[in-house]
Amino acid sequence: MPLEKHDLLNELPESKDAIHKLKMTDQHFAKIFEAYHDIDHEVRRIEQGVETTSDEYLEEQKKKRLSLKDQLYGMIRDYEASVAS
Repeated sequence: MPLEKHDLLNELPESKDAIHKLKMTDQHFAKIFEAYHDIDHEVRRIEQGVETTSDEYLEEQKKKRLSLKDQLYGMIRDYEASVAS
């Protein structure tokens, strides 16, 4: 079974320009984006069997990844709304 990709550009291709602009101009967004990327990479390595850990740790990392994605998604939508108006 192939593993699902969770990187933001894969999940929000329509927001590619907004993501790029925010990464370049918003330090807070860039910091959260980097944290999201790092956790996503770690989770993928665990799911691929490259790294081993407890199921509890993996679930905690997935919850962190989801929380970060929610924050990023909100910031992207706010940015897109401000540009559209």
